[in-house]
This record gives sequence, C-alpha cells and structure tokens, in this order.
Amino acid sequence: MSTKILSRPPAATRAVEPLPTRPRKSAVGGGLGSKLTVNGLLILGSAYMIVPVLWLLFASTKNAADLYGTGAYSLGTFALFDNIKHVASQDGGIFFRWMANSVMYAGFGAVFGGLISVMAGYAFDKFQFKGKDSFYGIVLVGVLIPNTATVLPMYLLASQLGITNTMWAVLIPVLCNPFGVYLARVYSASYVPAETLEAARMDGAGPIRSFFSLGLPMMMPGYVTIGLFQFVGVWNNFMLPLVMLQNQQLLPVSVGISIWQGYSVPLPEFTPMVITGSLLSIIPLLVAFILLQRFWKSGLTSGSVK
Repeated sequence: MSTKILSRPPAATRAVEPLPTRPRKSAVGGGLGSKLTVNGLLILGSAYMIVPVLWLLFASTKNAADLYGTGAYSLGTFALFDNIKHVASQDGGIFFRWMANSVMYAGFGAVFGGLISVMAGYAFDKFQFKGKDSFYGIVLVGVLIPNTATVLPMYLLASQLGITNTMWAVLIPVLCNPFGVYLARVYSASYVPAETLEAARMDGAGPIRSFFSLGLPMMMPGYVTIGLFQFVGVWNNFMLPLVMLQNQQLLPVSVGISIWQGYSVPLPEFTPMVITGSLLSIIPLLVAFILLQRFWKSGLTSGSVK
C-alpha cells in the first residue's frame, strides 16, 4: 500500500505594511542649534568683557566737554595725550607711584603667596599627618568666606601689631590664598606621580629637596596659574588697602583712582583723568596675561589630562 504525501496548498500571501515611524530630527539642524546657542553665549560673554574696555578707550580721547556732548563710542578731539600728561603731572606724578605700589603688592602676592599655596597644596596631597582632613576642611571654608568679611578682623589684628598705615598691612594678608591652596592640591594630584617621589626618596632625597627638585618644576604651570589669579585679585583689591592705609604715598592705583573720582563731583575736569588713569591701570594686567598665556592655557587644561 503506497503512502501518498499530500502537500498543503500555499497560504495566501499578504503584503506586510511597515510600521509607522516618527520623523527623526535632522542631525544637522540639532547640531546647528547647539552651535548657535554656544556661540551666542560666548559672544555675550566676550561683549560683557570687551565693551567696557572699548568705552574706556574711546572716552580717554575726550576732554570734559566731549564726554557729555558726544556719543559713548565716538572719538573725541584726540585729547588722549593731553589726558595722559595731566595724569602724569597731577600731585607731582603720584599716579605712577600708585601704579608702582600696585605692581609691588600684586607681584609680591603672586610670587610668594602663590609659592605658599603650591607648597600647602603639595603637602595636603602627598603627606600624611594628623588632622589633615580637618585642616583641609578649614581651607575650604576659607574659600567660601568673601574677602570683604575679613577686612575688619585683619585691621584689628594689624592695629594690635602696630603695622597699620604701612605696606606690611597689605603684603602680609596677600600671602594667604585658600582658593590657591585648593587649586594647588588638584594640580599636585595631576602633575606629580607618587612613584616619582618614591624613587627620589629611595635615592636619599628628603621631602624639601623632593619638592623643590621634582614637585615644583612639575607643578610650574599650576604655579603660574595660581600666581595669575593672585596677581589679578591683589591688583583689584580695594577694601583692604582702603581700610589699612592713610598715607597716599602707599596707596595702590585702585584706591587712588577712587579718590580722584571723588574729586570729580565738584571738579568735572578730574573726570577725564579718572578715565585715562583707569585705562592705564589695566595695561600691567594685559602684559602679564600675554607674557604668561602659554603657562595659563596649559594650567587650565591640566586638570582634564592625567
């Protein structure tokens, strides 16, 4: 008996309809929107920084009459050199004495205050000692306290020591920079490998020699970055020298220009001098950033590369 295999009839094929898909956003459009947003914010930030400097540049070319009779961003009667001459001759050239004082205060704070910050940050990162976390917590609390809140206590301490109305009343406080200590610890963790210090210890180098021979050269970009922060902070410091100093020969340029600004209320001819002096006072900051920009850029990007 033969077995007959019956085949099933082919099933009716039915067209499969594709599922509806949501329209995708164009990657080009999304990327363009992000770029426009980022570039727009960068342009606004740059304008916030540059527009006041441009106003200073245009206003310094005007005399007292042009300041109130012309547009904000229009050139005056090219009185820039006359304004500089008046600034240089006022009170026997005291403006340049103020500039020299600011350079001394800011330079001292940048070099020695930055070095102390680097040494402290290096110690917090590489050394183990009792109360390390507690002391570092105190440093972080110091970062949160504004400088203006410490001016009165420092004045009382300076008066007890008898150093008010002296340059030491400004030089000693600028040696302390809690934010610089915090940055220095970050730089030390990124720049100085523990293996290198261990090899130096095996070769007989002590902690101090290891720091100055290995740690400090490796942290040099961070040192320059902290020094620039300190230089700008001390240069723009206003409240501390205003409270500590009464002798005009010891004032920094920030306080000196504010005194001239007070004179400009009854005497409008002081207004061009205030503007021109403000323009001249930013030149040392520009020079410092231009000369040290190589270290500045490498120091800012060092935290992301380890």
